[in-house]
Amino acid sequence: MSQDSTDPAVSVRNAYKVFGRRPERGVDQLRAGATREELLQGGLTPAVIDASFDVAESEIFVVMGLSGSGKSTLIRMVNGLWEPTAGVVRVGGEDIAKLTGRELRRVRRDRISMVFQNFALLPHRTVGQNAAYALEVQGVNRADRERRAAHALSMVGLDGWGGHRPDELSGGMRQRVGLARALAAETDVMLMDEAFSALDPLIRREMQDQLIELQHELGKTVLFITHDLNEAMRLGDRIAMMRDGRIVQIGTSEQILNDPATDYVAQFIQDVDRTRVLTAGAIMEPPVAVLGAAQGPRGAHRLMREHQTTTLMVVERGKLLRGVVHESDVADAVAVGRDDLNGMIHPAVAVRPDAPLVELMPASAASAVALAVVDDGGRLLGVIPRVTLLNALVDPVSQATGTQPTVVGEEVPS
Repeated sequence: MSQDSTDPAVSVRNAYKVFGRRPERGVDQLRAGATREELLQGGLTPAVIDASFDVAESEIFVVMGLSGSGKSTLIRMVNGLWEPTAGVVRVGGEDIAKLTGRELRRVRRDRISMVFQNFALLPHRTVGQNAAYALEVQGVNRADRERRAAHALSMVGLDGWGGHRPDELSGGMRQRVGLARALAAETDVMLMDEAFSALDPLIRREMQDQLIELQHELGKTVLFITHDLNEAMRLGDRIAMMRDGRIVQIGTSEQILNDPATDYVAQFIQDVDRTRVLTAGAIMEPPVAVLGAAQGPRGAHRLMREHQTTTLMVVERGKLLRGVVHESDVADAVAVGRDDLNGMIHPAVAVRPDAPLVELMPASAASAVALAVVDDGGRLLGVIPRVTLLNALVDPVSQATGTQPTVVGEEVPS
């Protein structure tokens, strides 16, 4: 069955996985309102309960939860290791549970590649042979698989290591081999089950950077499993948070941080460093008004009065940021009858929309006006007044409960 262009890369609908005798009975009980604890007391273990989500092509979708939350069971249903007790799991439009053994092997070979926590390298094979292993299973001829494996190793920074044995590599390098093996297979979807959990913090961050770069370059669809919320926030285009088998919230990092769906999520995110998760694009707001570069001081004066603002961002043809004009300069120009802005446009502090808040704080502290958020072409996307930046650093749980606000991250000079 071919994948329609509108199909998500992975689709899970009302999926249950219950372990024990007569698991279908457990699904019926859950649908009728029974709790997970009641099923456990009856000898059944509900690992995944009524899970539904889609993963779009070229998306990094992170499933995050503590041990026992059901996240690893969920990924095993996606690759067909475990069949759902109820519900539907599709990869590339194909219902995994309805495939024959041969068809399932084809999907695993051609559509899905796995990166494991424990590297899963074959110790008696070289690094290059390990990277090419999936291609060997696919029946690719030796010359082509060696070429593709070498290219994949180069992409993960292991160029020239193909002839070494896995035991000659550090833990981080061995995990890169596992990633290269998945890339060499050139599948549509990569499943990563706690792939970086065994690495020390520095190497782990390097691998996260590597994955982000590769995904931007190759547009892979990634379903990533982790128990680390900071890792989830850093990697995920969207995040599904699981607890006791259920997905309790799906959203972007910003949505989960700013609008937690449950008290559990709210408590979970309290220790997240918001300055490294939230970006300029997530908190920017439209400017109250902008001034065209061809408009003169009188036009600026009128806009300032109408919108009760002391500064205006100046744009050219409504797009390219020219800078900012101040009320004092405008008033002086109007007083002497000037009709142009020459010498009045001051440089604005411009930041990219993907810049994390931690990088904005020094610039905001040093700037008398709002930061300008611009794209690569210099187009003005929005502005960030200092009060908006400060408000973004405040823990929303403290705001909602009325407790003393807690600012997370580095202190912003006044």
